[in-house]
Amino acid sequence: MIIADTGFWLALANRRDRYHLVATERLSQIHEPLITTWPVVTETCYLLLKHLGKEAQLSFMQSYTRGAYDLFDMTNSHVPRILELLEKYADLPMDLADASLMILAEHLEEGRILSTDDRDFSTYRWKNHKPFKNLLLNI
Repeated sequence: MIIADTGFWLALANRRDRYHLVATERLSQIHEPLITTWPVVTETCYLLLKHLGKEAQLSFMQSYTRGAYDLFDMTNSHVPRILELLEKYADLPMDLADASLMILAEHLEEGRILSTDDRDFSTYRWKNHKPFKNLLLNI
């Protein structure tokens, strides 16, 4: 499975986004399921509604019902690790959506991600030492 971050979803939805063409191209080349987290979905819906309107938000959520991506279920047991990550990367700072993707990578034991946030995802280390491989920007 390949992890998908908010910036990837926004780039797909917005033809004026500077990453739109590369996101569309990468998506057409991927033949594996995409997975994300509820914090990323929440952030994506908020930004789609704010910048592109209710139809963009609705379309994104409808894509979930059509199987465009899977959702990882975070539980209360993940909260201590989230707090640890938020403290560790406070200088960036790390937000909840990014922390949730770190939890997901650790769960999957896989760090392939689609993200427009190259600075943060080239800095983060899942399981404290494993780097992400950003399939959107660094192939």
